Amino acid sequence: MIRKIIEIDAEKCTGCGSCAEACHEKAIAIVDGKARLVRDDYCDGFGNCLPVCPAQAITFAEREAEAVECNKTADRQRSSCEHQRPLLINWPIQIKLVPVNSPYFRDADLLIAADCAAYACTDFHDRFMKDKIILIGCPKLDSMDYSEKLTQIIAGNNINSVTALRMEVPCCGGIAYAVSTALKDSGKVLPSRFITLSIDGEVVE
Repeated sequence: MIRKIIEIDAEKCTGCGSCAEACHEKAIAIVDGKARLVRDDYCDGFGNCLPVCPAQAITFAEREAEAVECNKTADRQRSSCEHQRPLLINWPIQIKLVPVNSPYFRDADLLIAADCAAYACTDFHDRFMKDKIILIGCPKLDSMDYSEKLTQIIAGNNINSVTALRMEVPCCGGIAYAVSTALKDSGKVLPSRFITLSIDGEVVE
């Protein structure tokens, strides 16, 4: 079957083992000093290994691969197979963790959202996430300006459109500011939309 699965660039890999430790499914092992995907059917496509790789040697690909083995003994592993939603198509999703270049950015419609939005809006997945690459963050908790990284993502990839989704609280203004700044600094003219949600999950702008 064709599905999302990780790929490891052996030339970039330093063999540190961080990815193997982060992989809950034990799909990765260190072989001859390099990380390798040793079981396609163990890789769940969630990508817990991506953000811990210091060499950025791991990416996602869609290719022919064995189905994820759902008959494992751990309840958590069975649950992840049975309840995985198809709407989340990239990982990681935190702005501060996501790489600036990745295959999933190709021809992507970006949704850059405040992380509280998914909790305020009960139909967040179906209403906003469908067919979009999602990046989330909280400027207040992260204490950072996302503008520079978002600029690199937009400028360095073939992005089709950008949607910014924030809450109506003042601290979420950092999301809208970062997206508008990134769009301007990227030098690209892209279709964009800015949405504000109330704490009840209703669109107010």
